[in-house]
This record gives sequence, C-alpha cells and structure tokens, in this order.
Amino acid sequence: MNFFQKEIKLKAQKRGFHLITDEVLNAIPEIKKIKIGQLQVFIKHTSASLTINENADPSVRVDFESHINKMVPENAPYYIHTYEGPDDMPAHIKASLMGASVQIPITNGRLNLGIWQGIYLCEHRDFGGARSVVITAMGN
Repeated sequence: MNFFQKEIKLKAQKRGFHLITDEVLNAIPEIKKIKIGQLQVFIKHTSASLTINENADPSVRVDFESHINKMVPENAPYYIHTYEGPDDMPAHIKASLMGASVQIPITNGRLNLGIWQGIYLCEHRDFGGARSVVITAMGN
C-alpha cells in the first residue's frame, strides 16, 4: 500500500461555504498513482470545517450559510466563550456539526465523487484567516 501526505494552507476566505476540490487535487498529484484507495482531507482548526456537497450551483452554498446561521445563531445569551467575538462560539459549534474531515474513494487515479459533488471549506468566522488542511492519499 502507498501513502502520500501533504499539508497545505488554503487562502483566507470570507465567511461561507467554498469549493476547494481543485486546490486539494493540485496539492497531491500522487493520487494518479493509486488504482484503489482513499483520500482523507482533515482541517486543523476548531472554527472551520469540511463537507461534501453540490459543486455546480453556487446558490446551494449560500443556502448552507443562511441555514446554519439560523440553526446556530450569534449572541445567544447562554454562550460563555465570547472572548474572540460574537462569531467565535457559533463557529466552534458549526465546525463540530459539519465535521473536521472528509474521506473520498480513489478509483483509477481519480476521486470517485458523484458528478455534482465537491469538497467544501466551511468558513464559520468573519475573519478566519488562512486554514491548514492535511491531505492523505492511501491505496494501491
């Protein structure tokens, strides 16, 4: 079995849901050497997350942001962790709800995603900055 791993910094993004599939693929061209395997993408932050969803219609990403903000509002009176601003504690909750990693099958040197699927960076802070992700490809 072969293992390839890279850590990259994604450019800072505004709050919202952003497609990063191409950035991930560009960072680890060794995927082409794997006939059958898995790709894991892990984000090293507690106020941003990753998920897989619609890659074609950008309105889906806008709706994700609108809906998650209703699910986890800012300025809830019961938040104690408010030292870094009103978006901080909600960002931690949103990151836990969405998750810190995604895993995707690799088949014949390509990600085996559905035709309308892409990897999202879910930026939950107003000014989250550059985000680090660890990308691990494994397989034969």
